[in-house]
Amino acid sequence: MRRDLPQGTCHICGADGPLSFEHIPPRKAFNEHRVVSVSFEEAINLGPDEFSRGKIHQRGVGGYTLCTTCNNKTGHWYGNQFVDWCYKGMSVLMSSGGHPSLSYVVHLYPLPVLKEIVTMLFSVNHDPFQGVNQELVRFVLNRNRVGLPKKYRFFTYFNTSPQFRAMPITGLMQFERGGQPILISEFSYPPYGYVMTIDSEPPDDRLFEITHFARYEYDELAELALDLPVLPVHTLFPGDYRTKEEINKQIQQNKEFDAQQ
Repeated sequence: MRRDLPQGTCHICGADGPLSFEHIPPRKAFNEHRVVSVSFEEAINLGPDEFSRGKIHQRGVGGYTLCTTCNNKTGHWYGNQFVDWCYKGMSVLMSSGGHPSLSYVVHLYPLPVLKEIVTMLFSVNHDPFQGVNQELVRFVLNRNRVGLPKKYRFFTYFNTSPQFRAMPITGLMQFERGGQPILISEFSYPPYGYVMTIDSEPPDDRLFEITHFARYEYDELAELALDLPVLPVHTLFPGDYRTKEEINKQIQQNKEFDAQQ
């Protein structure tokens, strides 16, 4: 094993030691090109689709988050099925000009797809996340394990925006829903976005729930009718699917309010 690998705690199994580079999503899922990431503090000052200088990732989005064992296992068990799911989603978007209007039927292996999504969310979150979510650890590290506790829910949508979004578990207050708190983690990279909630309702009713993917067997090929919405991703904030016009209108209203103070 290379001795120059960064040292840290694996985001899945919790072991301390060398960490390997984890592509998020897998490299073959359209994640092999140069991307630029910015910090949350910098991103909150940017307008919709406004870009800034940031850290350049020459080999795609990812980080040193998993030990070699967890990286190799999850990649071998779930990677190919997840890549196939991404290619099928991109095909739907391309054939519809980015505006699918009907449900589409797809053949996929639901359980490996969901387990790869959970794997990516482990990498997005900080390493203590695994310590308090051992049910998810067992779900990912046993490829044949089915079912999840009811507190975990997973959702997806089509993302055609040029930006990606990766946010660890975050508490939101949705005042339009009576101030109901939401605990959410989100990762979005074309052609999809993924949302996990814990003991919470989804942040947007348009999201398509895929929690039921956990009920299938590992090698079970399913024919599913999916009705995924295309949601805009113009900011770093999880659960934010405002259009450019809505964001710019809010920015202008905030400026006018500040000017009156």
